[in-house]
Amino acid sequence: MKYFVVFLFLVTSISSLAQTTEIPTKISGTIITDNTGSPLANVNIININQVTGTTTDSKGNFELAVTQSDTLHITLLGFESLRVRVTNDWIKNKKTTIQLTQKAIPLHEVVISPYYLTGYLEIDSKLIPIKEDYRYSISGLGQGYEAGQYAPEAFGKVLGSIFNPADMLYNFFGKRPQQLKKLREMRKDDTVRNLMETRYDRETISLLLGVSQDEIAEILTRCSYSEAFIKSANDLQIMDAISGCYEQYKILKKK
Repeated sequence: MKYFVVFLFLVTSISSLAQTTEIPTKISGTIITDNTGSPLANVNIININQVTGTTTDSKGNFELAVTQSDTLHITLLGFESLRVRVTNDWIKNKKTTIQLTQKAIPLHEVVISPYYLTGYLEIDSKLIPIKEDYRYSISGLGQGYEAGQYAPEAFGKVLGSIFNPADMLYNFFGKRPQQLKKLREMRKDDTVRNLMETRYDRETISLLLGVSQDEIAEILTRCSYSEAFIKSANDLQIMDAISGCYEQYKILKKK
């Protein structure tokens, strides 16, 4: 009788574990425009929960591994971004059609302000602003990017945040381990990295980390990245910068 109870307990435990651990299954879909029904190629689809991605082919079709209730973030330049929840019906039917709406983008006036040079080096050198930002090498990219002032001040802001519980940097890194784990996972998926390399809107990073674009700028400022870098860097560079700052934070905190 005792062995039967133990056996029954093991069977129940295995069954419970199987129910809670869903195995990803492949689904497919077609993305079209909402006004003409034309298929859209090169649409980016990111599974926010699994941190994997793919793009549509020339006929607007895609395939992606998901589990039920995963959220897909769908983006294409010139179209409104869309978030779609994976339903049980979608998994059963294996295929669905998704419509994207084209953006109405207003054109703003552009003012070009050239530097009026005199021809005298001593005068002209004072007219043109000179950036004093240090050049940093960001992991995995093999290039240098502006990253604020040189050490020790660069590390001072990170170090200061460790001993100040009210500091935003401390609160951000201390309370969002799962989001930062997603950020690290994004670096492993080539489709996601290629997408991030072409984006400058911070939308995907904001969604994954659960923060606003203003907070992203504040985080990078606290990590001593320059305003020029924060404004001009693509999303992949921003992602690597935040990841690098987090690694510095962990090392300094241990010390």
